[in-house]
Amino acid sequence: MPNMSLEKNKMPSQEPDVRNKNFDEVALGYTAEMAIDEANRCLHCKHRPCVSGCPVQVDIPEFIEEVKNGRFEEAYQIISRSSSLPAVCGRVCPQESQCEQKCVRGIKGEPVAIGRLERFVADYHNANFKDAPVKPASNGHKVAIIGSGPSGLACAGDLAKKGYDVTIYEALHLAGGVLAYGIPEFRLPKSIVQKEIDGLKALGVKVETNVVIGKTISIDELKDEFGYETVFIGSGAGLPKFMNIPGENLNGVYSANEFLTRINLMKAYLGDSKTPIMRPKSAVIVGGGNVAMDAARCAKRLGADVTIVYRRTKEELPARAEEVEHAEEEGIKFAFLNNPVEVIGENGWVKSVKCQQMELSEPDESGRRRPVAVEGAFNEIECDCMIMSIGTSPNPLIKSTTEGLDTQKWGGIIADEETGLTSREGVYAGGDAVTGAATVILAMGAGKAAAKAMDEYMQNRAK
Repeated sequence: MPNMSLEKNKMPSQEPDVRNKNFDEVALGYTAEMAIDEANRCLHCKHRPCVSGCPVQVDIPEFIEEVKNGRFEEAYQIISRSSSLPAVCGRVCPQESQCEQKCVRGIKGEPVAIGRLERFVADYHNANFKDAPVKPASNGHKVAIIGSGPSGLACAGDLAKKGYDVTIYEALHLAGGVLAYGIPEFRLPKSIVQKEIDGLKALGVKVETNVVIGKTISIDELKDEFGYETVFIGSGAGLPKFMNIPGENLNGVYSANEFLTRINLMKAYLGDSKTPIMRPKSAVIVGGGNVAMDAARCAKRLGADVTIVYRRTKEELPARAEEVEHAEEEGIKFAFLNNPVEVIGENGWVKSVKCQQMELSEPDESGRRRPVAVEGAFNEIECDCMIMSIGTSPNPLIKSTTEGLDTQKWGGIIADEETGLTSREGVYAGGDAVTGAATVILAMGAGKAAAKAMDEYMQNRAK
């Protein structure tokens, strides 16, 4: 029976005043009954507009049809043909601006909850099917992957399925990249990330941690001494940006990268953690993206009174609407139209942040309204912790140690949009290392595209 409700099935979740004090997953997931009911909202459009909105081209109507009929494992297998990380994507992808944005049901109501259905299907598979994937026969070729984030994992998975001997080199002590160090446990449990990595290992992928490419080993050494015939760079964009305002070097000022890495990767919120982090009484987070929301919600869970400072209005926030909503529900405050100009200290520690009041100009040619200072108008927000979340760029280490690798002025590696090929023969790149900070699914799409091109490159070499 078709479900013509204009609203999605709501996602069960922890109550705001409970979840803002723990790091357990906020969203609890659909039941089988809810998933089937939501799947019945799908109209199975002939032209499949939702698929065009998916960077990895998941066969969305097909997997939803299987969910509708209660064939959840069959649905998982359909998703897995295109996506290496369905349990991850179902949780952190911005479906509202991708597949769900294209959904016809969204014209007169809410779109089908594609992301929630993907999460349900992946969780069902993980809970009920324990068999490891079968390792393919080797084709005799070696490939190196730099970075174990979404692009690297997607590239490694696609190549491993074709029989390549794949080794991932990860700078940190734990694989997963931004999935491990950047996204909090309450949005993406690390057990799910580990299960996805274990699946790749079962396919034969080797993971070498604590290896900094460009320092421990160079790309030239990977090719010339280690015998890798082709290399994929998926090293992400982990170099934080700061505002270069007075007081930024005071104690209590963090980059969002450092703050989240200490919490997510090193479990600094646990009492027995060997990686200390201050438990702020009041924290100011600068920025309006998803990373800013993650940092703010983590600080809240450490017991802080949290204010997000953003120089535009709520309408311009780049973060996912769901993340903003969750932050508001959890008691996080927003100071819109404010721009920090000075960090004020006392005895070497942050005491407050001085902000310039802003207003939006008239729209420019692109329709965007630029924030401009209101002369003589300032606010001061007291805090003992300030977290900068205004963007990141790729680490320059690989560029500086790899001759002939062309990069953008801001540090991104120059790579072909369709294949990921760089200026070096046999060297490919994708994800945040090329685009700057973006989404998990876009990075995965780049990794998959590069894997296809790398396979074609290897096949041509073998002829």
